[in-house]
Order: sequence, then C-alpha cells, then structure tokens
Amino acid sequence: MKQVLKKTVEEAKAIISKKQVEAGVCVTMEMVKDALDQLRGAVMIVYPMGLPPYDPIRMEFENKEDLSGTQAGLSVVAQAEAQLWWAAKELRRTKKLSDYVGRNEKTKIIVKIQQRGQGAPAREPVLSSEEHRQLMLHFHRRQEELKKLEENDDDSCLNSPWADNTALKRHFHGVKDIKWRPR
Repeated sequence: MKQVLKKTVEEAKAIISKKQVEAGVCVTMEMVKDALDQLRGAVMIVYPMGLPPYDPIRMEFENKEDLSGTQAGLSVVAQAEAQLWWAAKELRRTKKLSDYVGRNEKTKIIVKIQQRGQGAPAREPVLSSEEHRQLMLHFHRRQEELKKLEENDDDSCLNSPWADNTALKRHFHGVKDIKWRPR
C-alpha cells in the first residue's frame, strides 16, 4: 500500500516538475488535473472507506485546505493580487500580449508571477552557482600556471641548435659551420 502511494506521488511530481521546463514541455492545467486524478485514485485504492473530513489530503483534493499561517501559504498568490512580469515589464491585464511580445505566434516567453506592489522580480543569475564555481576554478588554475611560467625564466634552451630557426636553411645551403668572427 505504501509503495502504491509513493510511486503515484513520484509520477505526479514528475508531471509537474521543473524538469519539464528544461525539456521544453509546457505544463497545462489538464496535466495538473491528471496528476491530481492519479493521486485521488491511489488514495481510493489504499483507503477504500475514504479519508476523514479533517484529513489535510482530503481537504486538498476538495480544494478546502486552509494555508493561512503556514510556509506554503506564503507562496500562494491570490488572483486579484497577482502581477505578471516579462523582460522587466509588468504585463497589464487591459493590454493584449501581442502588444508586448509581437505578432509572431510561435514566440515562447517565460513569465514570472509576483504579488502586486512588490515591483519587478529579481533577475536570475546568468551562471548557476556550479558553473560559477567551475569557472573560478579554471581561472585559478590558469593563474597558477602563468605564475609558474613567469618564475621559470630559464633562457638557456634558446642557445641550443634545435632552437635556431634558420638551422634548416643553412643546412641545405651547406653553410652550417661558417663563422663570421675570428677565433
């Protein structure tokens, strides 16, 4: 019984997860209702007599749950208090979306919801914290390599015959042992 509930919860979370955005799938109300129906079915299998009226799961299924005073209640935005933001602009209810985005029907935008009066939402960082850490590590390693190269000022190899850039030319012309200075 426990396995049925866990499996159904995992499936429902997968339907509405943020990974759907990364995969390019738009989450619709139909998908959310489908996930809720799956959860209702699993609860009916596990509890065939039904849940008591005070149970929070039943209250959630009937959309009667009171979230006031809870942490989850802070993340719920009432429809009258909601504002939509895109590209640091508030999307007004009176204007059409095409006034902001344009007439191209294939355009996809990501809109953020914010409570009225809180201003524009904060910008997301260009790099994630993991990417930023990797970039800083790369620059640190590069800087260490440059320090080692700077400390190693050994120019003795420049006097060796393999470092002479005209040695091949002189060899083919047969003038490799000619010295211009007296000995």
